[in-house]
Amino acid sequence: MNALQVSDLSFAYGAREALRQVGFALPAGQFAALLGPNGAGKSTLIALLTRLYDVQRGEIRVGGHCLQASPRAALRQLGVVFQQSTLDLDLSVEQNLRYHAALHGLSRRQGGSRIDAELARQGLAERRHERVRNLNGGHRRRVEIARALLHEPRLLLLDEPSVGLDPGSRQALGLHVRQLCSEQGISVLWTTHLLDEVQPGDALLILHQGRLVASGRADAVSQAHGGDLGSAFTRLTTSGVCS
Repeated sequence: MNALQVSDLSFAYGAREALRQVGFALPAGQFAALLGPNGAGKSTLIALLTRLYDVQRGEIRVGGHCLQASPRAALRQLGVVFQQSTLDLDLSVEQNLRYHAALHGLSRRQGGSRIDAELARQGLAERRHERVRNLNGGHRRRVEIARALLHEPRLLLLDEPSVGLDPGSRQALGLHVRQLCSEQGISVLWTTHLLDEVQPGDALLILHQGRLVASGRADAVSQAHGGDLGSAFTRLTTSGVCS
């Protein structure tokens, strides 16, 4: 069963089409980079996956559950880190996580156990009592990832997660998230417009003008469309060649 299955997904703002017949699948444990220039439709796709917008045409399945027909079951399989942080800066790391655990209906004991596990996984156990305001950008992102994983989802959505981070923090965050995929079997959809955040072995989805113009392993997509990712991306987002 795929962690995420998107089939024939289309969405329009009035007469303007934002997504046109987009379809792809993410199996368990896969890291996939969703790459596209500004205005490609990435934000619209994330809004549909998180049910901020209702699906107009097509289907989304998360962990085998149809988002339209069984939204609660589908969303239980989903963890999200949005581009803009939603942490309460004046609460401690643990207080932020406990609040989120309660929203998911976890008991205090169950929530505490999962908080302990996630803080250890994110390397933040020693900082659980610090106020989020005192953490750097990379550590705040790790708190958000820990929060998103508390209810043990199968799929983690990361929407432009490296925005505002320095190069070292960006690289560390990417490595950390890929390790989550390989070690924990979590599937990740990471949206970005930065080519250097995509590694050759990543699954790659390139979105342009609302269409999925390429998909496959990043190195294979690069070789098929120019020899390197920069050339391939330029060609695909200029000519709109599909593969």
